[in-house]
Amino acid sequence: MKDRDLDLRALARAHGVSTDYFDWRGRPAVVSPETLRAVLTSLGADVSTSASIRDELERAATPRRLPPVVVTRPGRPLGKDGTVVLADGRVLDLPTDEELPLGWHELSVDGAEAALLVAPERLGTGPAAWGVTAQLYSVRSRASWGMGDLRDLADLAAWGGRQGAGFVLINPLHATEPVPPVGPSPYSPMSRRFASPLYLRVEDVPEYASLAADERDRVDRLSAPLRARNATLDALDRDAVWTAKLEALEILYNARAHEPDEFRAREGAPLTAFATWCALCEEQGPDWREWPAELRDAEGPAMRAAAYRLADRVNFHAWLQWQLDRQLGAAQAAARGAGMPVGIVHDLAVGVHPAGADAWMYRPLFAPGMSVGAPPDEFNQLGQDWGQPPWHPGRLAEAAYLPFRGMVAAALRHGGGLRLDHAMQVSRLWWVPDGASPADGAYVAADRDAMLSALTWEAARTGGVVVGEDLGTVEPGLREDLAARGVYGTSLLWFERDGNGRPKPPGEWRELSLATVGTHDMPPITGMLHGDHIDLRDRLGLLTRPRAVEDAEHRRDLGEWLDLLAAEGLLATPPATVLAALDDGSTAHDAEVVQALHAFLRRTPARLAGLALTDLVGERRTQNQPGTTDEYPNWRVPLADAATHPVLLDDLGPLRPPRP
Repeated sequence: MKDRDLDLRALARAHGVSTDYFDWRGRPAVVSPETLRAVLTSLGADVSTSASIRDELERAATPRRLPPVVVTRPGRPLGKDGTVVLADGRVLDLPTDEELPLGWHELSVDGAEAALLVAPERLGTGPAAWGVTAQLYSVRSRASWGMGDLRDLADLAAWGGRQGAGFVLINPLHATEPVPPVGPSPYSPMSRRFASPLYLRVEDVPEYASLAADERDRVDRLSAPLRARNATLDALDRDAVWTAKLEALEILYNARAHEPDEFRAREGAPLTAFATWCALCEEQGPDWREWPAELRDAEGPAMRAAAYRLADRVNFHAWLQWQLDRQLGAAQAAARGAGMPVGIVHDLAVGVHPAGADAWMYRPLFAPGMSVGAPPDEFNQLGQDWGQPPWHPGRLAEAAYLPFRGMVAAALRHGGGLRLDHAMQVSRLWWVPDGASPADGAYVAADRDAMLSALTWEAARTGGVVVGEDLGTVEPGLREDLAARGVYGTSLLWFERDGNGRPKPPGEWRELSLATVGTHDMPPITGMLHGDHIDLRDRLGLLTRPRAVEDAEHRRDLGEWLDLLAAEGLLATPPATVLAALDDGSTAHDAEVVQALHAFLRRTPARLAGLALTDLVGERRTQNQPGTTDEYPNWRVPLADAATHPVLLDDLGPLRPPRP
């Protein structure tokens, strides 16, 4: 290896960029020099020449007096002489015998300043409970405007609570485009800090009750064609939903009795910036990268002038967020009122769309020329490029993690818990250079302790449960660190195998975890039993192995799980009989296997067990097929039963609680 490449690799490691890693089969892999140069350039390093690389190495080796954020725990001495300005304004000289309170403070040492976070040692262990997991947009009622909304969430939570469920875990409700076309993926939002008005129940906005008869009739006429779609299995049409709801909400806004002044004061500058972005999208188009150059600066004078000129539309979009805040609170109140000890568990996506509000508002904090994804794995053998810009770890730290803290706090404000999609986002992410294959990326590290501490501090403030989705290729030590901080992991049944590749008996599962059978990226249980995921991937050209190999491996794996269910006394029908029926395409034993798998989850020590609503009603279709966009109706599949009849929330009967 040339000296220049050796220096390049040393510089990469100094910036937290992996130079090699282990793939999903446990084989060593090496990151190419081309990828390292692209990633380091995005991080701000000059790697154009051998001399510049050596200069960068020298700068990286120069220690800072203080990192941008200093993290400690209660009762631990800082080991520094200086002063601390506490969040309440008091000033303490260091060292001090007084225990520093939890929270964010300001530290000064020898003229250097840093944010100081005193984080809890660990989160308290929440209640043991089983709950329902659902893609809210797919859960419609007769009163829905063509897709599930926050009133439906409140009713779903009340229904689950009456059955003994302790929580409802839903998809991210993050903000979408304010103008059509509206992207369908909850995991590619315009903002993770704010919510989507698509989920508002129009009739629950207070002004609806006081509308004049003609105006109320106008609103009702807007909802009628969308409600008619609830009886069909047509793909969900977010554009139609938003077009109708926007007109209805403007009617209510014009009839408003109160202004969101207190809400705007509480939410501060981020709300104003987001609402301004929405107003500018209506005027300039939904992609800020195509706006006039002066408007691409979210803090520039042209933006401030535009906010003044568009003040009423800015206020309208802030008002929408106020209504969302109210209805989110009502949903959590309904969950707790129905006896749920946890209530609503919200989901935080791993990233945002590059054209969206967050990418505009926090543009300097994102790494240019990069997107987040995942290396090849068993279910996505070509790797994944999610098209989302990653945080620049150093610049995010310099900002004291404020944007990250804000989105976590917003998600927990009206919920009993938070699921962290792709929990590796607090430690490292797979960066893919623009134009490169998803396989040609590299892991880039964040400050795990600082990110975890910011996360757990926000959760500690509300008493919320935090679940990290730690599936797939996970950095060594991350699961242990999550557990040590009281963050639950995720135990997915189909992936839970021991060191010899055999299905794990229930006693070997983790306690501090959310246990489920599948995820939204896989078919429901009945679809999995019948190999629907293989059929779909084969049809879409996503398989990298012969179909016969996939089928044989699937049948073997399924047979092993059926054998374990039988050994646990949870399956009355012999596994060979079930397999033979599945080979013939029979659904005769589907319900029995679903019940057995749910009972198996309850037999594990996992603190939380999640039962997918799709499994409870017999749905076979998957919600999302990774690696596709328009080839499959991702995120647009309405809830249906085994006979492909629409299932409405109003018609859900008594739930048979899973027995241990």
